[in-house]
Amino acid sequence: QVALVESGGGLVQAGDSLRLSCLASRRTRGIYTMAWFRQAPGKEREFVAAITRRNDYLDYEESVKGRFTISRDDAKNTVDLQMNSLKPEDTAVYTCAARTRTGTLSLSATYEYWGQGTQVSVSS
Repeated sequence: QVALVESGGGLVQAGDSLRLSCLASRRTRGIYTMAWFRQAPGKEREFVAAITRRNDYLDYEESVKGRFTISRDDAKNTVDLQMNSLKPEDTAVYTCAARTRTGTLSLSATYEYWGQGTQVSVSS
């Protein structure tokens, strides 16, 4: 079992930056993929970014490419999401996810472990 705890959310203005962090309860070295998803009010959960073990492969949702950067530190058992040039449409609850197996990075059903989420609100 892996418990995931997110931090770093908040209320910012358009154009600002935020850094989200997800701390895992055990060593992430054995976790193949770690990812961030988000869910805005009235919308379905959507993939944001993912990173595989040893940083072999990264993937981003199209609308965040060039603005968001995902990184993981297996020594600290963390995965971070640096979000720059935030837009009002980025407003959502951001949730960290992890899985011990391979599969389509953006498919939420393939992830075994989920955090509680952290709210990110961007005002215009």
